Amino acid sequence: MRLLLLSDIHANLHALEAVLEDAGRHAYDQVVHLGDAVGYGPRPHEVLDHLRALDATCILGNHDELMLQILNGTRAADGIVTQALAWQATQLQPSDAALIGSWRDGIEDAEVGARYRHGTPTSLHEYTDSLGAAREAFAAWHGRVAFVGHTHLPGVYATLNAPVGEWVKHQSLSDGGSYMVPPSARVILNPGSVGQPRDGNPHASYATFDSARGLFQVFRVPYDIEATQAEIRAAGLPDVLAARLSLGK
Repeated sequence: MRLLLLSDIHANLHALEAVLEDAGRHAYDQVVHLGDAVGYGPRPHEVLDHLRALDATCILGNHDELMLQILNGTRAADGIVTQALAWQATQLQPSDAALIGSWRDGIEDAEVGARYRHGTPTSLHEYTDSLGAAREAFAAWHGRVAFVGHTHLPGVYATLNAPVGEWVKHQSLSDGGSYMVPPSARVILNPGSVGQPRDGNPHASYATFDSARGLFQVFRVPYDIEATQAEIRAAGLPDVLAARLSLGK
């Protein structure tokens, strides 16, 4: 099985379309989105339309969860994050809300032998963003392969056997690159963010995974950042959401 792995699109249509065009160079069997299709950006409906057309396997992210709360009136627009979501809610169609509402908080894929979840293998909201956090995740979860998003940082946390027992290492893939999953390792793999990278590289990030070979590959793709920034400003969203895209932060 070959997966196309997307995460944290954050309503950035131009980034998503650039990624999908680039991904056309690779053969894949299934698209998996690891959460946060909405939030921050200017084109939520169009992004959801693409995921629907791709028949993507989608899991719930924290911004997707907040969107559902905005839509059902249990969360107020009390900050930049929820302000953007409240505006996005006015752009959605009923079918979009139903799509987000159908997403689960984590999926076990028996065919691939992997877990999909937004934050860590055991949490929607927590971050796999340090060796300590990875150790905690590996201690609480005993699977072999997990795919997460949430940090907007592409890379790998892996457990390896050592004389003193299992230990954890990290490999950043901010510039793209490949990681072959060792036969004896357990791994947490992050494809980075399509729509709002935070590693200092403003190019959109995505990944592929070949389950037969254990090969994880991250790709970075330039896109029309200025067009997305113009749409954010035209929508009246906070300017920081536009400015940060140029910085990759």
